[in-house]
Amino acid sequence: MPRKNSNLPDRISRLRRKFSSYKIDSLIFFNMSNIRYLSGFTGSEGVLLVNSDEAILLVDGRYIAQACLETSDLRTIEYSDMIEGITQAIKKLKLKRIGFEANSLTVGMYNQLTSRVREGGLVALNDELRLLRAYKDQAEITLMAKAAEISSSSIRSLIDKIKPGFTEKEVALELEFEARRSGADELAFGAIVAAGENAALPHAKPTDRKIRKGDFVVIDFGVKYKGYCSDETCTIAFGKLTDRQKNAYQMVKNAHDRALACIKANVSAAGIDRRARSVFGEKYVRYFVHGTGHGVGLEVHEAPRLASNSTDILEPKMVVTVEPGLYIPGLWGIRIEDTVLVKKNSCEKLTKMDKEIIIIE
Repeated sequence: MPRKNSNLPDRISRLRRKFSSYKIDSLIFFNMSNIRYLSGFTGSEGVLLVNSDEAILLVDGRYIAQACLETSDLRTIEYSDMIEGITQAIKKLKLKRIGFEANSLTVGMYNQLTSRVREGGLVALNDELRLLRAYKDQAEITLMAKAAEISSSSIRSLIDKIKPGFTEKEVALELEFEARRSGADELAFGAIVAAGENAALPHAKPTDRKIRKGDFVVIDFGVKYKGYCSDETCTIAFGKLTDRQKNAYQMVKNAHDRALACIKANVSAAGIDRRARSVFGEKYVRYFVHGTGHGVGLEVHEAPRLASNSTDILEPKMVVTVEPGLYIPGLWGIRIEDTVLVKKNSCEKLTKMDKEIIIIE
């Protein structure tokens, strides 16, 4: 029988304390990661309704047995139609102001609900719920550290095997094999293995392109362990590098290190992004085409965001990535990424690979 999370009642209690400021008497969740976080249910479809007195998980017949095994301290209701199930629960509980995750509801579902709920009864919540999962408890941190250990060891073992002539697809396959053999439940996202000119594409997919001497190879890899994600990027060099390549790698490493040195409680996420970006100067900053980092947890991309337009402030027990990069179209790309736990006066790396340049002859 699955072990039930003793932190769930506290999570629900913290959520309920927000109801008055949101001016609601209940809240409906559709996002399955949020539902898992609050209830323990790991199915792929369902609805969680939380009011001031109880939490109710609504699922169809496929998930009734699973819900009973995985959850406690809440009531489970079976529905044959999701919208009808929600409507009936609202009526029976006599709810008046029902908050919902606006970013997780389709227009079609919203229209169906509004046609059955009295006018003004539904309250859209967006930014109010962004940081719901941002603060990690010790159980979450332990699982994320294990996920990071698995993915880091998989990358490390790969370095002893790959050589020029391997294709990007072959490297990606070997990474997944190593990770699953080491205990990963699944990949957190499709592994990015990008060589040479393909490395200039931040979200490149593995191809049949072979690794050649003179290449940078970007490996962005993460796994899931008991629901929680890891995220780490290493850039490996093959053969002799040009001075420009060496200098570019060192710039990215300096940006990475400068950002890490800034991470602690009460620091603005935008400020960390500016600090990393300032390393590149006018000549190269245009080749840093994404934010400096993001939160990680049940999903590989969560709040907070480390970006120039972010309004987030880092707090203890948040887990974020630091991943500056340079992407020179048609030539090569470099990205260096670690996942870290925010502490009061510093941060702790969860990922384990050394980010000094690795050159394979």
